[in-house]
Amino acid sequence: MSSHHIVRDDQEPALIIANGAECSKELLGQLLEWSPLVIVLDSTIERVVELGIKVDVLLGDFDRGFNPEQYRDMQYPLEIIYAPDQDKTDLEKAFDYLISRNIPAANVIWATGRRADHTITNITNIVRFRDKLKIVILDDHSKIFLLPSKYEKWYPAGTPISLIPIGKVSGIVTQNLKYPLLDEELTIGYRTGSSNQVLKDGMVIIEHKQGDLVMMECFD
Repeated sequence: MSSHHIVRDDQEPALIIANGAECSKELLGQLLEWSPLVIVLDSTIERVVELGIKVDVLLGDFDRGFNPEQYRDMQYPLEIIYAPDQDKTDLEKAFDYLISRNIPAANVIWATGRRADHTITNITNIVRFRDKLKIVILDDHSKIFLLPSKYEKWYPAGTPISLIPIGKVSGIVTQNLKYPLLDEELTIGYRTGSSNQVLKDGMVIIEHKQGDLVMMECFD
């Protein structure tokens, strides 16, 4: 795997590599190609170095005897960010770092799979950054992001789409989905919009009035 390419500093989304299940080399390569900044969380660096990826920032609490300094020369120039706050996950700390640098967007990989508690936390925590950072979590089967109050995008017929509420979401109206929602409510744990699909080639429109609604574009 080659190093990433600088595209336009701080304009393209940064890439955060977490410590979950790895994605395909194809997806990883595509994201590296367009990422001006690559951030790796804590001990994930060991797996990343094996793939020959050039890293810009290594961030975490560096517990369990982990020594980040051993990677400084081989990844030069490498910025090492010690973030010991135990009330936040390393992924949240990476989001805070990007916000401090006024970087507006981030793609996140290796944030799903492996431990279920980490997967759930990583997905649900993106709502906290709604007004500060555009976040997309990707793996080989899903593209996950938070919806604005009105969302419009062209999709081919049959595209699997899931609408997952974080808590309760009300006033949901959809157009061009097989199972439409007409001013309805979704609540996590009771009713979600999982496994819907695009009805026909064309624009999909999703609106909601209150709450945090996560879109998952799914790939079987």
